[in-house]
Amino acid sequence: MAIEVFNRYENKYVLDEATYRSFSNQLLAYMELDDYNKQHERYTIANLYYDTPSNTIIRHSLSKPKYKEKLRLRAYGTPAPDAKVYLEIKKKFNGLVNKRRTALRLHEAYAFVSTGDAPMPQPYMNHQVIGEIAYMLTQYELQPAVYLAYERQAMFSKESRDLRITFDTNIQSRRYDLELESGPYGEQLLEPGQWLMEIKAEKTMPLWLSRLLAENRMYRTGFSKYGNEYKRMIAARRTEKERVVHA
Repeated sequence: MAIEVFNRYENKYVLDEATYRSFSNQLLAYMELDDYNKQHERYTIANLYYDTPSNTIIRHSLSKPKYKEKLRLRAYGTPAPDAKVYLEIKKKFNGLVNKRRTALRLHEAYAFVSTGDAPMPQPYMNHQVIGEIAYMLTQYELQPAVYLAYERQAMFSKESRDLRITFDTNIQSRRYDLELESGPYGEQLLEPGQWLMEIKAEKTMPLWLSRLLAENRMYRTGFSKYGNEYKRMIAARRTEKERVVHA
């Protein structure tokens, strides 16, 4: 059965290319590359975020509530229609992130979210998670809202799998052609050469990591990929409206 459940705290940092290279090299004394990154420098993650026609979910998330949730469909690379993908509910309460996901075929995932009807049971699915997603679909009028893809390098602590650090770059987004099989392209969310680092820990941050962050003068920032995309869209619409008014 394909199921992954995560409970963790996440801290984010925006790095330039030089800082990314230096810091990631320092981490190798304590961490090891993800199995796939041992073969390839980066791998692509593509996501399809769902929201209401009035963007209820992302607007609520940006209001900084104690509790928030998102639904997204994730693929590794560009999937074929029958490829295995992951439908995920991501919740956050008082800073603690809970992610629950189940494997589905791409066409099954599309049909599930579109109709609200759970797919026929298969060994690779988790039926508890499917039930949770089915309930969420009754609470919101969800539709594909944003495509987001990026290139990732990931590391795990040599001591414990509870600590994971990821580096994402080339973050691309679009609000059209909302199909994972169309592949990664769109507008950039980061400046050229920038990286988004995320520290994901189930427990407190180890002392060696706190020391490295302090020595490199690295400070947490609030950076939601979907949130930043939405804010850029609103800013662009406002600019266009002002241009039309003054034309």
